[in-house]
Amino acid sequence: MPDSAKKILIVDDEPDVVLYLKTFLEDNGFVTIIAENGKEGMQKAIVEKPDLITLDITMPEESGVRMFRDLQENDEMCKTPVIIISGVTIEFKKFINSRRQVSAPNAYFEKPINRDDLLTKINEILGL
Repeated sequence: MPDSAKKILIVDDEPDVVLYLKTFLEDNGFVTIIAENGKEGMQKAIVEKPDLITLDITMPEESGVRMFRDLQENDEMCKTPVIIISGVTIEFKKFINSRRQVSAPNAYFEKPINRDDLLTKINEILGL
């Protein structure tokens, strides 16, 4: 991988989803880092400084909602783009968008993921 390859942190507890995203993103020239829950995701985000984070909402140990809030409260990480990839419902979108203390994520994708739409959105967010 070239040094200029963008780094994406995948935070998801489902091995099938992780493998799918990892393979898809690496096939498209990205470097991937994996975390299985929000706690591990936050630690890796701080150490690895990814260019973008894909974040599942429902995970054991620490939820994606908690990690998302922690990212926004962290001065180093608050500008990192986040794409929520989950079984996102309209109600959840409304809930997150209505929180004053949390700004909305850069995008939402429901599982199963439309790969073309996801790649287009990632490229758009990263200015590629």
